[in-house]
Amino acid sequence: MKAIRIVEPYKVEICDIAEPKAGPEDIIIKVKALGLCGSDLATYRGLNPMVSYPRIPGHEIAGEIVDKDSNVPADFTVGASVTISPYTACQKCPACRKGRVNCCQYNQTMGVQRDGAATQYIAVPYQKVFQADGFSYEQTVCIEPLSVGWHAINRAEVSSEDTVLVLGCGVIGLGAAVASAFKNASVIAVDIDDGKLEKAKKLGATYVINSTTENLEEKVNQITSGDGPGVVVEAIGLSQTFTKAVEIVSFAGRVVYIGYPKEKVEYEAKLFVSKELDIKGSRNAFNSEIYAVIDMLKSSKIDIASLVTQRFIIDETAMALDFWDKNTAKVTKIVVLF
Repeated sequence: MKAIRIVEPYKVEICDIAEPKAGPEDIIIKVKALGLCGSDLATYRGLNPMVSYPRIPGHEIAGEIVDKDSNVPADFTVGASVTISPYTACQKCPACRKGRVNCCQYNQTMGVQRDGAATQYIAVPYQKVFQADGFSYEQTVCIEPLSVGWHAINRAEVSSEDTVLVLGCGVIGLGAAVASAFKNASVIAVDIDDGKLEKAKKLGATYVINSTTENLEEKVNQITSGDGPGVVVEAIGLSQTFTKAVEIVSFAGRVVYIGYPKEKVEYEAKLFVSKELDIKGSRNAFNSEIYAVIDMLKSSKIDIASLVTQRFIIDETAMALDFWDKNTAKVTKIVVLF
């Protein structure tokens, strides 16, 4: 079967690999569409320290069940539309023993530590498969990345009483904004791109701030009557936004980091104590949060398909990654259609 493989940084090839066979409790899925993730771009650029080459990328999928093992429950039917959770959990490490399998010490995400879903067919344990009937392929590929934002909002314990400031309006940041709005929080979305801010507003942000054309601190103080936001979610991964989150959050506030900074971060650490902050990391998502995103999308009129900004076919994956590499600001979500 056809697969896409990143052989080395900036080199992508179409190759032929064996079709998967259903192991115990596995479902065989025909991939219909694949969303490209920031981790895929990092792999293409040679900047993903968790990747060895060659690597088949991809883990945000829309697919169709074509076969399954006899031990798979009957409600997973051939022909059903599905998406997946791309993570593994060892069940033995400290995180897994605490039930926090999303941050398993030995996690292997598809397309990162192991080969991904840029293939015609994949085999996935049924426990990692989620039914997505009623959604378009473009909506379905957005479910998993939106769940990462949902997890961050759960880490922050966001409620309707909160004002949540989201730094960065890529898909993950937009997922945090959508989840916050769904929980009836007031949302301030911050980015340097007006197009992404417009998407944030359509997806539920109460206020939007372009930090290159507006004074961030002044605007936030105006919105919050000088208090600052009670929750700040960092979804960029820059040292300056890591520190900005601590500086701008309110006293007794909560800061959640999703982004991965590429360099060391220097803090005015006294703010941790003087503000008595809760500072948390956020990684991946629980199965329950993927279900929650699916339920949210079924119960609301949120147009998540608007997240998709470019479309390519499978043979154009190299072109898609090259386009993203050279036009980062123009991309919210690239979908590759099979």
